[in-house]
Amino acid sequence: MKNQLLHKNVVDDHELWSCLIAGDEKAFSVLFKRYYRSLVRYGNTFLPDTEKVQDCVQDVFTDIWIYRNSLSKSAVVKAYLLSSVRKRIVRLQQRDRIFSKTKTVDELSFLFDFSVEHHLISDELTADKVMRLNKVLNTLPSRQKEALFLRYHNSLGVDEIAAILNVNNQSVSNLLHRAMVYIRKEWNGVLAFLILMLMS
Repeated sequence: MKNQLLHKNVVDDHELWSCLIAGDEKAFSVLFKRYYRSLVRYGNTFLPDTEKVQDCVQDVFTDIWIYRNSLSKSAVVKAYLLSSVRKRIVRLQQRDRIFSKTKTVDELSFLFDFSVEHHLISDELTADKVMRLNKVLNTLPSRQKEALFLRYHNSLGVDEIAAILNVNNQSVSNLLHRAMVYIRKEWNGVLAFLILMLMS
């Protein structure tokens, strides 16, 4: 059953997770390859040292394999991985005293700068809109930026974002709402363009 499952072109995260928990190394490898780059990218939004972030991501996967028997079978894999990397980076910063004031996950600074892919800029007018929107997005508070990043760049739901940020669903909804209200106030653009921008 497992071998047949893993020979499919596209294997569902939940199926891979179940196989991993059962000790299937192939499922572990597929998940690692599927999420490694995006996890490193997410880690770099907190810590610009890519080498250290890569170590954190590898440590997360090592722990997953070692402690697979205690993993929840109902975990939302992508959200679980993002949350694990986030927590690992906090511990690294505490240990190395990179940010002496960082006490908890909540105090972690989100360093990501929103920007649009070059191929989406088709003319000077669009380029000007992009530059103005970038400025607005990047003046948002750290938590609002991270909530937008998780919602649009990672296609996560409110409940999944809440688990990563260690807050309740209403807090996430409030973060997203305040961010959108601020953006609409500061930037007179089309909503569809904004969503496209956030997802780039």
